[in-house]
Amino acid sequence: MPTIESLLHSADLPDSPSARLDAEWLLAAALGKTASYLRTWPEREVPPACAERFATDLARRRQGEPIAYILGRQGFWSLELEVAADTLIPRPDTELLVETALQLIPATSARVLDLGTGTGAIALALAAECSAWQVCGVDRIESAVALAERNRVRLGLENAAFTVSNWFAGLQGERFQMIVSNPPYIPASDPHLQKGDVRFEPQSALVAGVDGLDDIRSIISQAPAHLQAGGWLLLEHGYDQAEAVRALLVCQGFEDVQSRLDLGGHERISLGRFS
Repeated sequence: MPTIESLLHSADLPDSPSARLDAEWLLAAALGKTASYLRTWPEREVPPACAERFATDLARRRQGEPIAYILGRQGFWSLELEVAADTLIPRPDTELLVETALQLIPATSARVLDLGTGTGAIALALAAECSAWQVCGVDRIESAVALAERNRVRLGLENAAFTVSNWFAGLQGERFQMIVSNPPYIPASDPHLQKGDVRFEPQSALVAGVDGLDDIRSIISQAPAHLQAGGWLLLEHGYDQAEAVRALLVCQGFEDVQSRLDLGGHERISLGRFS
C-alpha cells in the first residue's frame, strides 16, 4: 500500500498555487484525519479505499474545482461551514464586513439583516459574536436557505433565522438596525469569470449587470424602507467600485458614508447611516 508521503509526493496539481496544501487537505479528508496527522505520520500506509477517494478528489482539483466544493466545507470567521455548488464560497475579505458591523452598534438587543445570505456565513458570524442580536438571513434560492439553516442548526445558533426572499421582496413592513450584504458585483464582461475557482461558482452570485452595480443599486434604493432611524447599511463591492457605491449612498440620503480597506489594501466595503 502507498504511504501518506508517497501519495503527497506524487500528487500532481500543476495549476494550483498551493499544490502541497491542497493535496494535504484532500488526503486528510480521505483518511478522516487532520493535516497535522499527515505531517506526524508520513510513513503510515493508506488503505486502498482512501487512496481511491484521494485520486478522485485530486482529479477534480486538477480540473480547477475549488477545494471547498470538493470537501463540502469552508472556514469563515471562527466557524466551519458546509458549502455547496449553488452558493458562493465564503472568502476572508468578507470578514471585513463582519468586523465592521460589530464595531457599529452595541452588542445589545438589535435586529440585523443579511441579504443574499448564501451559506449563512455573515449572518452566522454575527449571531455567534452577539447573542443578543436577532439576525435574519435571506436568499432567493431555496437550496441556499436550506444550507444556511443546516449550518445554523449544526452551530447551535438560536438567534439566527433564514428565509426565502429576493432581496427585500419577502420583508414588507420589517425594519432593522443594520443591513449587511455581499451581493453580486462583477460586471458581466469581466474576463476573470472564466478563470480559477469562480468558473465553478454560481454566476447569479457573482454577476450584476454591465457595470456590476445593478444589485447594489437595488439594495441601496430599497434599504431606507427597511432601516430603523439611524440604521446602517454595509455593502461589500469590487476593489474599484467604492467611489461609485459611496455616490449611490449619498444620493439616496445616507449619512456618514465611508469605505473600509480589505486585507489587500483595497476599498472593499462601503457603508452609510440612514437617519
